[in-house]
Amino acid sequence: MTRNPNWTRDELILALDLYFSEGRKQLEASHPKVIALSHLLNQLPIHDKTLREIQFRNANGVSMKLGNFLAIDPEYEGVGLARGSKLEQEVWDEFANQPYELKRIAKAIGNSYKLLKEPENIYETEENFNEGRLLSRLHSQHERNPKIIRRKKDSILKKTGKLLCQVCNFDFEEVYGELGYGFAECHHLIPVAQLDENSTTKLSDLAIVCANCHRMLHRPKSVLTLPELRQIIQQKKLEASVPQFKEKS
Repeated sequence: MTRNPNWTRDELILALDLYFSEGRKQLEASHPKVIALSHLLNQLPIHDKTLREIQFRNANGVSMKLGNFLAIDPEYEGVGLARGSKLEQEVWDEFANQPYELKRIAKAIGNSYKLLKEPENIYETEENFNEGRLLSRLHSQHERNPKIIRRKKDSILKKTGKLLCQVCNFDFEEVYGELGYGFAECHHLIPVAQLDENSTTKLSDLAIVCANCHRMLHRPKSVLTLPELRQIIQQKKLEASVPQFKEKS
């Protein structure tokens, strides 16, 4: 007998948002909002449908998850259900004092599955992405749109004749010659939680970056801005330029 997969970050964010929006309490399985969340969780393209049991994320399961949050909530004077996973505590710690941010991200997750156009296995998902797997995939989708990327590169090449990384100024053509001409990656500047069904990507929403900087921008839980990563590089260069004196023995 198979077990339903563990709750993911995306799912826990949605459940925690319901917990707070309804006054920090466990709702019965018959509550309309519990039923609505159960329906949404079943629509999200996160878990392989062949691995789901018939009771996957049903109303009872959603209600019990709210009970897990009671056990974490320091304001609750009762016992609540048994404490859940480490991930539940992490999501609580990150969002318990940021209800508006929690609401914004939960709304974006609820909209994201309508916007995702490609199968999940196309993308390499950043497992530690702060806003969840679905928003990470949505961000990747915007960054891999071939038409807008081609237009972005063409516009920069027409203006400057080269594609310099907007973080470190790396130029593929300068290093690799003709092989590197016109090569670079595009980074989407708009936070994924701000994207919705009506979002369209403009050229100004994309930045030209080298592959290394692109990976570093996505490496932390919260995506770095270009100036933040540029500051990290400048700081490391400064540290490297300072002479290191050894003490005489």
